[in-house]
Amino acid sequence: MNRFIMAVVAGIVATGVAQAEVTEDDIANDQTITTQVVTNGMGRHLQRYSPLDMLNKDNVKNLVPAWAFSLGGEKQRGQETQPLVHDGIMYVTGSYSRLYAIDVKTGDEIWQYDARLPEGILPCCDVINRGAALYGDKVYFGTLDARIVALNAKTGDVVWRDKIADYKAGYSYTAAPLIVDGLVITGNSGGEFGIVGEVQARDAETGDIVWTRPVIEGHMGTLNGEPSTMTGELNASWPSDMWKTGGGATWLGGSYDADTDTLVFGAGNPAPWNSWLRNAGQKNDGSGDNLYAASRIGIDPKTGEIKWHFQTTPREGWDFDGVNEVVAYTDRDGNKRFATADRNGFFYVLNREDGAFVSATPFVKEISWAEGIDDTGRPIYNEDNRPGDPSAAADGGKGETIFAVPSFLGGKNWMPMAFSQKTGDFYVPSNEWGMDIWNEPVTYKKGAAYLGSGFTIKPLFEDHIGALKAIDPDKGEIKWEYHNEAPLWGGVMTTGGGLVFFGTPEGKFIALDDETGEELWSFQTGSGIVGQPITWEMDGEQYVSVASGWGGAVPLWGGEVASKVNYLNQGGMIWTFKLPKALAMAN
Repeated sequence: MNRFIMAVVAGIVATGVAQAEVTEDDIANDQTITTQVVTNGMGRHLQRYSPLDMLNKDNVKNLVPAWAFSLGGEKQRGQETQPLVHDGIMYVTGSYSRLYAIDVKTGDEIWQYDARLPEGILPCCDVINRGAALYGDKVYFGTLDARIVALNAKTGDVVWRDKIADYKAGYSYTAAPLIVDGLVITGNSGGEFGIVGEVQARDAETGDIVWTRPVIEGHMGTLNGEPSTMTGELNASWPSDMWKTGGGATWLGGSYDADTDTLVFGAGNPAPWNSWLRNAGQKNDGSGDNLYAASRIGIDPKTGEIKWHFQTTPREGWDFDGVNEVVAYTDRDGNKRFATADRNGFFYVLNREDGAFVSATPFVKEISWAEGIDDTGRPIYNEDNRPGDPSAAADGGKGETIFAVPSFLGGKNWMPMAFSQKTGDFYVPSNEWGMDIWNEPVTYKKGAAYLGSGFTIKPLFEDHIGALKAIDPDKGEIKWEYHNEAPLWGGVMTTGGGLVFFGTPEGKFIALDDETGEELWSFQTGSGIVGQPITWEMDGEQYVSVASGWGGAVPLWGGEVASKVNYLNQGGMIWTFKLPKALAMAN
């Protein structure tokens, strides 16, 4: 069997009381319905902002633990999940493709589902999962063997499951699915294995595929089981048949902008990393851009057709994936914008109607690979800071090593930023690091790493790597920053009470003043926080939850940085805090 039910302890199951279903309206209004959190990102725009202000700068010092839930067993790897809350139940995913239903009042387990993964899975960056999705009477999540599973939200029983792609070829799945108008929309993972990034839409009730959209040019999409259109133009920006294993994994999932009825997904690095094999090292005329890797892509949710794209790193050669979340917001002048903080170290603002470039600002220090971004949004390359061509080496082996900033783990990696409707600013978890990087010969082999590069990550500064930064998107200014010794690897949340919540690898869950960056409250959770916080109200009190459990890519890929944080303990807990009514008015 591929699942088991661990316990049935909640009255909702024991008594057979009907559970309210999650509707499209619930999802569309998730930010303003403060008694629930039914979307990853606390709204499909991914702002991660709650208007709740019962908890504020004056009383956050009174925030206390309400309950804690252990994810159990020996599976204490990185816990990057964001909980969901609906109708008295919290749904939370754990490492190794597990999903739990928890009584939100008591912290008692209702049921647990374990995907029972096969041998031979190939996750690149820890056995993590970033969250689930709710719709109707079902809860959906993806598994490390590249499957999507629909469970009965009340019982945990499997309703349907479907294969996204072949895990033996290097595919996996770690992101939270996205629900739009009855469709379950997913990406894929596996960019280090020469896979092809794709977005898929399924009927939420049956699991039947409605459309597919590969994100590497030359590949065909489908609609209702029939071929639809080709992505891009064959060989317009890829040499020979390199596009067939071109990477571009859509591994972080996507957002949805209701105003323009547009899905926005990011595509990861082109494959292999060695840019000289893809003409990216030689060509700056578009023929080596390797579309649509390292891009943000606007997609029609009904048909899967591409509406627009914006490529953050054409000619990519440093593993600067373009997957980081795209957040829809309205600026101070009333303009509808998208914002995204890229791995390449630049914070971009785009027009929401067509994805057109508006502005770009460096948000980390000492960027070396580019001198800046031109008026069209294209990088102004520092060609001397591209890893060398191995074929130019005397022995045809290792190319010239260069030191590049930021490192391939990025000025910002997967960890989601937050936007505050109260301040109009973004709060971006960033890291200040660089890398020695060099290229090597490589050939594609199914299921094997397809890099053609070597690397060692190094910190830039003695006193910190992590830096949470408040960014004014209109002016392109950093208003304040909060330094942390270890890299930041978890998500951020803002509230109407003027608070910014985030966690650190050292285990601290922290609340800052959104205007000054002053630390107002913290709690030691016992393990590094790489999860995504949420807040909601219940019985007149405001609650905050976050997953604690150190792991993710840094301990696995972090080079010299990994050795600096090897003392950190793993764990696996869901911590839930509340502001008691009696203390809500206390200063």
